[in-house]
Order: sequence, then C-alpha cells, then structure tokens
Amino acid sequence: DVDHQKADWVSIHERICQLLIPIRTSLPFLLSEKERKHGSEQLVKRQKYVIDLAYSTAQEFVLDGKHQEAIPAALHALRFSAEVYGSNSVQLVPAYLLLAEASAGVGHFPEALKYLSQAQWIVLRTPDCSVAVQCKLHRSLGLFCAAEGNFEQALYHLANDIYLASSTFGLKSIEASGGYFHMANVFFRQNKMDIANSLYAEVTDIWHAFLVKSVQAQEQILTSRPEMSPFTEDKEVSDYCMTEAQQAEAIRVLNAVLGVREQAPKQQPGETARVLHALAMLYYLVLDLSKAREVGMKAFDLVKQLPQQESLGAIGHLLQLINSKPSHT
Repeated sequence: DVDHQKADWVSIHERICQLLIPIRTSLPFLLSEKERKHGSEQLVKRQKYVIDLAYSTAQEFVLDGKHQEAIPAALHALRFSAEVYGSNSVQLVPAYLLLAEASAGVGHFPEALKYLSQAQWIVLRTPDCSVAVQCKLHRSLGLFCAAEGNFEQALYHLANDIYLASSTFGLKSIEASGGYFHMANVFFRQNKMDIANSLYAEVTDIWHAFLVKSVQAQEQILTSRPEMSPFTEDKEVSDYCMTEAQQAEAIRVLNAVLGVREQAPKQQPGETARVLHALAMLYYLVLDLSKAREVGMKAFDLVKQLPQQESLGAIGHLLQLINSKPSHT
C-alpha cells in the first residue's frame, strides 16, 4: 500500500532507484558470446553493490534504533543476495539476521523467529560456514531469547557466541566482547548483580585495552609523520581504526555500561573512571573532540579522588592529545 511504498522510499529505494534501471534492463538478444559474458559480469557487480549498500543502510538504521526503517533495506539486501548467490546460500544469513533484529525491534516476534529459523537452517546445512557467521547467528538467537524472557536459552546461545569468538579471535578480543556484554545484560535482568558486574568489567577491560593500543598507534604515526596534512593523517590513521560498525557498537556498549555504573546503588568509582577513560579515547579516535574532552575531564576528576591514581597520567596525556588535535572535517 501507499504507506509501505513511502517506507520503502525513505529506507532505501531513493538511494538505489537509479541503480536498479541497468539491473532490470534485459541485455540485447543479438550479442556475441564475449559481450554476453561481459554483460553478465557487470550485472553481478551491480547487484553486489546494491547488496552492500542496502545491507549497510539497514545496519545503520538498526544501530540508530530505527528498526522500522531498516526492514525495507534489509529485504532488498536479502532479495538481491538470493538472486546472486542462490536462495540457500550462507551469503543470505547476515541479511536474515538483520531482518530478525529489525523485526524484533518493532515487536514482530513471529517474523523475527521465521528469519532466525531460516538463517539457522542454512548454517546447519553448511559444514564450512565461517566462525564469524556462526557467532552472529548465536548472538541473534541469544538476543531473541532474551527479548522473549527465555533467559536460560539466551545464556546458552551467548555462551556459544563467546566460545566461538574467543577460540578464533582470542579471549580478550573485541569480537568476543559483544557476547560478554549481552550476557551481562541477561544476568542484570535476573538481578544476579555480582556476575553482571564482573562481565561488565570484562567488557570495559577489553575495549579499554584495544582503545589504548589504537591511540598509541595513531600517536606513533603522527609523531613519525609530522609533515603530513590533516587529510593525509586521516587516511593513514584509518588503517589502525575500527570499522564504522565497530565504532557504533563501542559507543553503544560503553555508554550502556557507564549508565549501569552511574546508576548502581553501590558505586564503584574505579570502574566508572575506567569506562569514562575508554569512552574519551573512543570519542578522540572518531574525532568527536568536544565529547572526548568532556568525558576525559570527568574521568580525570574522578581518578583524582581515588586512593590509587595509576591512570591519572594516561588520562592527562589523552587530554593533551585531545586539546592539540586540529579541528577539521
């Protein structure tokens, strides 16, 4: 109906409308074999571009909490994935999982379960399915079970997510941190605060260590290449930074942990300061300097009140970096 057409236009169609014309246009019949082969290759390239664009657009909507807007874009990603790879290909799993998350986000749990079941069926019948895809599946299943209030099943799937991620990428990897975070949320909802706090601390430690290395890598590049322009600087430093999805996840996760720490009946200022320090580094790396300065000052002031002040120097140095960073787009 008209409402669905408007939603589709706002979500993705406006961005891909012109791209669909050459994809939907049939190749002329009187072509040589070489021309037909070239035309087919170009068609697949265009379709893959639309898949990437639709998926990334849907992912942005989901990360922004705009689940309704994400659904049309995710559906386009799914449809074109099926056209390019086949309806039973493991390449469809990310789109199915994104659709499940978006559907659950608007309260359409039967549809979410349908998409999750389809993704799970594809993974089960694909023996060489990558660990990354299996992690995404278990995390999606865990989040769905948690949303339904089935906490034991949620913990089972999140434990599988953590096991697969940590065995492949390492126990302290940012790939494993998401599973720890969502598991902490389940224990938090069960009012098992000791376990939840321990897992939140683990999440903070993982991101803190990763961000310290990222800041050090950036500083090393800038020190060794002082003559580079701001534009060259961003190009060089980007090799040591997170993907946009990882940045969005880090901002969401660390702010959520900070909210838990600040609202806890029993305050843990050391843990709160560590989260603030991690967030300051994160905002510095994504060039949100005003936010980095604000959060960094909160961390600095909080650490000054602690008996142990080992991180005071590191936070002070970060504030110097923030204040010396040229403001440019």
